[in-house]
Amino acid sequence: MTTFRVLALAMAGTLLAACAVPGRIRQPEGMRSDVPLAGLTSAKATGKWPDPRWWKRYHDTQLNQLIDSALKGATSLATARSRVQEATAAAKVTADQVGLRINGNAQFTRQRLSENGLIPTSVLGFTWYNQGDLGIQGSYDFDLWGGHRAAVQAAIGQIRAAQAGRSAAALALEVQITRTYFGWLADQQRLELARMAVQQQEKLAHVLDLRVMAGIDPSDHWQQARSAAAASRQKLEALRGSARIRQAVLAALVGVSPKDLPRLKPRPLPKAHASVPAHARLDLVARRPDIAARRWQVEAALRRTDVARAKFFPDLSINALAGFSSIDLGKLTAPASRVFSVTPALHLPIFESGLLHAAYGLSRAQLETAVAQYNDAVINAARQVATQVLDLERLRAQSAQQQQQLQAVASLERSASARRRQGVTNIVPLLQARLQLLTQRDALLQLHAQTLDADIGLIQALGGGYRMHGNPSADAATPAPASSSSSLRKPRS
Repeated sequence: MTTFRVLALAMAGTLLAACAVPGRIRQPEGMRSDVPLAGLTSAKATGKWPDPRWWKRYHDTQLNQLIDSALKGATSLATARSRVQEATAAAKVTADQVGLRINGNAQFTRQRLSENGLIPTSVLGFTWYNQGDLGIQGSYDFDLWGGHRAAVQAAIGQIRAAQAGRSAAALALEVQITRTYFGWLADQQRLELARMAVQQQEKLAHVLDLRVMAGIDPSDHWQQARSAAAASRQKLEALRGSARIRQAVLAALVGVSPKDLPRLKPRPLPKAHASVPAHARLDLVARRPDIAARRWQVEAALRRTDVARAKFFPDLSINALAGFSSIDLGKLTAPASRVFSVTPALHLPIFESGLLHAAYGLSRAQLETAVAQYNDAVINAARQVATQVLDLERLRAQSAQQQQQLQAVASLERSASARRRQGVTNIVPLLQARLQLLTQRDALLQLHAQTLDADIGLIQALGGGYRMHGNPSADAATPAPASSSSSLRKPRS
């Protein structure tokens, strides 16, 4: 009857506590399931998603070497790697706290009893005594309401969020190296055009000087030519400085000193051919590492609400002890010194002064914050994709017009060259036409470099070949093993 009463009281307390238990949150509310790109990609959604090693599309061995070296030893990835390691260690600690736990115990105590104590030592016959204990203790929490399993799932979510963050950091490094390298290539080509422009300007200034001395032209023409030559030399030095700066930046990104940077050879800029893939509006949420990281943060926060909710329910555990205990060390392992105990324990929250509700409210607030940050990442992704797509369209349209302008100037240069060969004009119009041609070639080259930069920006906005593995909701629906850290599943990045 006594046992029955205890069980009845426990069940009554459970029912009373359950009346105030908040409902379980199956799915977070307000999360965006797609990226707002409607109207932008309808006519352009014909491309493919970037490859994980997307920079190889440019077929540049120098670029491949720079990025491979950076990914192996760049200091900028150290923080991201340490976050993954920290999250993995924290998950193992959480998993180790779940399930069966067995500990060995061996202790020796030497104690002096008070001669004026409850039992005088004269009655016991001794004042000093030794106490030896040897045994094994075991405990098991039944986790009836899934609180421990939810804690493990939350820890796994943190691991995957950290891994996605590491992928985002690697993508940012790859993009920065590629942009800097192509900027260096553009500087090298512009340097060659600038050298040619300086030669033509100095030659024009010399011719005009002779014409001024001969009284053919006014002196202001020569002064204008001298000023233009100085401006050309200034531009040449600016491009040289820009190229040196880009080399220093590349060395820092790769993680070496400028003198240890591999010797780079100038080569033509590759073509830009990135475009928005089909179904980008729906698939981009799984293709961006920053969105994936935020999604796993939401999943971890959702599981923490389950942890807080499970504390409203009774917790059943069992503890057991088997071993030996004796005040005579010579008889410590004797059969008569055996001790055994089994202790079932039921923890029943009844009056917690609002503590459980406060903890659950905090977990709800953290979940709402995670959802807001996820939605913000989605909107930011849409903005980046839209910006890069529109920028590419603008630059391609400008390049087409610039190409026509270059063709027109080239035609003028050919006409001036023909008239010069025929002896119907002096060399000044030809030099001026060549300078205009060099200026238009430099403008077209700058547009090419800007288009390539926007091409790389679109690749980054599309996730750079990242693909989120695993479905957070599906993973949460599958109970996680809870016996030991060995059962912790290793997420893929």
